[in-house]
Amino acid sequence: MTKFRQHVFALALAIPVVVAGCSPTYRNHGYIPPEMNLSQVVVGQTSQAELESIIGRPSTQGVLAGSSWYYVGSRWEYFGAREPREIDRRVVAVRFNEAGTVTNVESFGLEDGRVVVLSRRVTDSGIQGMGIIRQMLGNVGRVSAGQLLDDF
Repeated sequence: MTKFRQHVFALALAIPVVVAGCSPTYRNHGYIPPEMNLSQVVVGQTSQAELESIIGRPSTQGVLAGSSWYYVGSRWEYFGAREPREIDRRVVAVRFNEAGTVTNVESFGLEDGRVVVLSRRVTDSGIQGMGIIRQMLGNVGRVSAGQLLDDF
């Protein structure tokens, strides 16, 4: 009977560990200003300098200096050996006019987004796997003395 009790005790300890290992974990990335701070932004009146003190510096800025500020935040779910899954995303876009005054504040969620496929075109240098001596001597015989003198 003692062995039976030991197995029951071990099983009683193992069950909570297994259940805890199967629960999802969550991670937050980025920064989204709180609604309370966003409500202080007045379109047509708030300047970029004021905006920085109200809601902070953005995660990303537009290509043109002072054109837009973007605040990006997301929440990811990790569950066991599965790939992480983005369960929430929010982007707050603040647009400015040429004078640096807020012209619009927009908020987008994960449901508003679309997948953009990036093309990774990488130019192969062709020198991987070559030793330094082979790289240096690779052009010997391809250049003639006449070609060297034409450059002067």
